[in-house]
Amino acid sequence: MSTTQKIIVLRFSAMGDVAMVASVLKEFSEQNPAAELIMVSRPAFKPFFDHIPNLIFHPIQPKTLHKGINGLYQLYQELRSYQPDAIADLHDNLRSRAISTFFRLTGTKIKRIDKGRAEKKALTRANKKVFKPLRKTVERYADVFRGLGFSIKLSHQISKSARALPYKAKTLFSDRTTKKIGISPFAQHIYKVYALEKMETVIASLSRLGYVFFIFGGGDKEQQVAENWAQKYPNTYDLIGSFNLTEELAIISNLDLMLSMDSSGMHMASLVGIPVVSIWGPTHPYAGFLGYGQQESDCIQIDHPARPNSIYGNKPCLCGVENCIDLIEPETIVNKIEEKLNG
Repeated sequence: MSTTQKIIVLRFSAMGDVAMVASVLKEFSEQNPAAELIMVSRPAFKPFFDHIPNLIFHPIQPKTLHKGINGLYQLYQELRSYQPDAIADLHDNLRSRAISTFFRLTGTKIKRIDKGRAEKKALTRANKKVFKPLRKTVERYADVFRGLGFSIKLSHQISKSARALPYKAKTLFSDRTTKKIGISPFAQHIYKVYALEKMETVIASLSRLGYVFFIFGGGDKEQQVAENWAQKYPNTYDLIGSFNLTEELAIISNLDLMLSMDSSGMHMASLVGIPVVSIWGPTHPYAGFLGYGQQESDCIQIDHPARPNSIYGNKPCLCGVENCIDLIEPETIVNKIEEKLNG
């Protein structure tokens, strides 16, 4: 490829998916140092890309400046100033297709992600389910760049590199002898959330073993839950609403382990090289959304012929009276964490 290749990369949401893009672009940039990347996503997600060389972040404002077809044309005009050689559409939604079409009309090369919709439907349907691992989402992202003529080989390995802690978090890490666990117990969809009373049992058990906990992710309602846990159990800290995304990533990078749902907490930990023990309900790692570099053996889930029945976790479990995620015993999670930290 020419040394002047500029690629506009489109992926606007969701948070976990955008974090996975960052993991791929990190390795792409290392392997293609002459390429220049223009990442287009929501402003809140910019910290995911701050440590990637040869990358410019360009925000999309879908609710204001870039709303509707006229707003998307405005975004196209902004992006055209970069004089891109190619468009990598890693989203394939109405907005990304509109922007791609504007560029295609000027002769710019376009490559769009193959989301494998038919395979995913077969994996999650109730009848004649085809239960097999699908192509990892990160490889689907990488395939787009391969289709544009670039070489990229993903390592599928996490690489820990602790970032400088924010000033107000330093005292929480003053004791370097204790193992520190992040907990991301919430998710956008309720069906992916492990029962809070059972998660509290996990925290209580691990607290007695002397670990330090930091709770991430959520709004006011979740913060009340996290604050209650922090008050009840020693060395448990509620970080919800106290740090921005850049600071949260720095804190996570100093952990020993993250305990997460199938949610953005898992992908944030992957981005900064932290191993994750993840809890799965109606979704499944076979769909391709396991955190980058994480091990399927660290996924805690039950075997049931109805699983998975959802790709995104926006549908209730079909396993019976009790949600499949709540059939997981707290002791199973505690034992896995003990094995990861001390095995």
